[in-house]
Amino acid sequence: MATVEVADTWRARLRGLLGRTELPEALWLEPESSVHGVGMRVALDVALLDGSGVVTHTLVLRPWGLTWPRRGVVAVVEAPRGSFERWGLHPGSVVARGSSTVTQGS
Repeated sequence: MATVEVADTWRARLRGLLGRTELPEALWLEPESSVHGVGMRVALDVALLDGSGVVTHTLVLRPWGLTWPRRGVVAVVEAPRGSFERWGLHPGSVVARGSSTVTQGS
């Protein structure tokens, strides 16, 4: 389980984690099907989620990188690099967003 910040407005999703000196444990962007690392200085773990919270794809987003929109993706979770390995998060994992946490099921 991780504390999550939610970016559910256009402006919040556009800014994402840009310009932050400290990163949150996780950032949940919804609705969203792709993300960018324009202006970022650190790599991030990124999970693409379908409407049921199933992780369809994970990747490491390098600074200035981007992901292309993918069919069926409705949300994206970003976290500091290495977080997904610690959490055991991988394609096929199911995640849910509580009021301020992300939990993983089987």
